[in-house]
Amino acid sequence: MKSRKKPKEAKRQRSPGTVRRLHTFFQEYTEGLSSRDLQRLFDRDAAQAYQVLTREHSQEPEPKRGLRRLFFRARLAFLGLSYKLTPPRRLLFGFSLVAFFMGLFSDSGFNYSTQGLRISIQFTPFWFSLSVGSLIFLLALELVDRVRVRDELEVARELQDDLLPHNLPVVPGYLFAHSYRTANEVGGDYYDLTLLPDGRLSLMMADASGHGMAAGLVMAIANATLKTAQDLDPTPERVLALLNRTLCRTGTNRTFMSVFYAVLNPQTGEIDYICAGHPFPLLRRADGSVEELGCGGFPLGIREPLDFVRRTIRLDPGDLLLLYTDGLPEALDAQGRAAFGYERIQGVVEIGGSPQTVHDGILQSFDRHVGGEPLRDDLTLLVVARLPPLPQQSSLSHPTDPSDPTDPSDSLLPPATAALSEATAGS
Repeated sequence: MKSRKKPKEAKRQRSPGTVRRLHTFFQEYTEGLSSRDLQRLFDRDAAQAYQVLTREHSQEPEPKRGLRRLFFRARLAFLGLSYKLTPPRRLLFGFSLVAFFMGLFSDSGFNYSTQGLRISIQFTPFWFSLSVGSLIFLLALELVDRVRVRDELEVARELQDDLLPHNLPVVPGYLFAHSYRTANEVGGDYYDLTLLPDGRLSLMMADASGHGMAAGLVMAIANATLKTAQDLDPTPERVLALLNRTLCRTGTNRTFMSVFYAVLNPQTGEIDYICAGHPFPLLRRADGSVEELGCGGFPLGIREPLDFVRRTIRLDPGDLLLLYTDGLPEALDAQGRAAFGYERIQGVVEIGGSPQTVHDGILQSFDRHVGGEPLRDDLTLLVVARLPPLPQQSSLSHPTDPSDPTDPSDSLLPPATAALSEATAGS
């Protein structure tokens, strides 16, 4: 009797472990899943997939209603999906569909009977198994290709990341804040801060046309050309002329780049700049007024030569300069209707604060606006502020405590933390 109970007891002891392993596997399998992702899978992602698959086969007018419209869309989806595959995989895909319909509509089988034996074999499960197996094999091949492309894009992203500034130059009397977000693995936005040999500081914010790898290649070309141009002559006209000539000669008529390029003299605060088709930077004066820097113009790469208009302004103590790309004002909300807009950007800039305060306030308002939706365009921010002179009596009577975590820049620029929270919450 004891020997008969031992297998049952062992089975009872193993069952909790099995349930626990299944629970762990389920958690790992569904990690990161949310109801919003599921909803997005069947509405937005499905619509985007249909548009991508059918854009080369949708020349015919679509029927307005009924089964004809359904069959029309099904045919376009089939053609679009098939012709995105290589010929061998296209043949495998067609075979899997034939096998599916054979199992669905065919009533074929094999029957054999004798006086004492009857054998019946139905081919329906065979056709279904063949169809599912072919589709899984095809899916595995496509996933392997995607993993390879993703690995290559990851390498490209790392190389592109090396081209962007990480350790900003230290300029006495100035503070900086910056960030860079990409919609894809590789982005087309570019920004740079370089200390020139004569002590001046060059500032550049650019946005290449398109997205992904193509825009990333234009960005890499811009980086190499910028470094060469700065070694020859860092003045805005010379730099943009060389960059425009390079883009016109190496790209196509769809390869262009909007650029804001400036040279700052830290001693005087004078900025010589050219805005070539780029969103106008915002300059907040110490008294709270906001100015736009720019007068329009064509992006680089449109044609050669281009006429540039250089302007000069002065960044006085207490002033703050914001540079950004169009991924900020043109970002749509979760419903895809309202853009973030230039008014929200200017509203945060008007409040003022340290560069990091303004930078974080814009991104907080931006994140609330898009509502967790993935980026549709690259987003880059760069904030530059010139600090007012330190009050000598205050610094003598109240020496700085090294252990005080308070950022001294927040006290040097107009404090606006509470006002910023109200403005961004209202937006």
